[in-house]
Amino acid sequence: MFRWYQAKLNQRPVLTQVITTAFLFGAGDITAQQAVDRRGVADHDFPRTLRMTAWGGCFFGPVAVQWYKLLGRISFPGHPNRELLARVAADQIIFTPVNLLCFFTGMTVLEGGNPKEKLERSYLTTLRNNWMLWPTVQLVNFKFVPLEHRLLVVNVISLGWNSYLSYANTRKL
Repeated sequence: MFRWYQAKLNQRPVLTQVITTAFLFGAGDITAQQAVDRRGVADHDFPRTLRMTAWGGCFFGPVAVQWYKLLGRISFPGHPNRELLARVAADQIIFTPVNLLCFFTGMTVLEGGNPKEKLERSYLTTLRNNWMLWPTVQLVNFKFVPLEHRLLVVNVISLGWNSYLSYANTRKL
């Protein structure tokens, strides 16, 4: 399976990463609905899954591909640990807050709701929870994983994270 993925990645790198991201965002929502919310197939919210899949494929995937290329350009010759820390810091201080702002705003608009209310209810908690997981993931990712596989690593870890995002997006206070 990995060889097949690698061949697709070599042939069409952006498209392969975007499709993978869309699939795993959708899978994360399915997990949230079935394993966390325990909705059952009859009560599954298919439009919700479609929105999460579309978000992953139309926004996060393409943006993340370019973001990782940009992070790869951060260079401190002779100081690999400084490069590593700068990439993680940029990812967590610049990309993450903007990405979560776009996620909650975009999803709420697609749902026909009020983005301001959603941001007030979910943004800061989600951002704090992000910072408990992702800096460590990204340290390992940027240190040991080649650029072309970094989004795949993020996508695999995101299976659980996207379940959480889907839950955070739909929870009521």
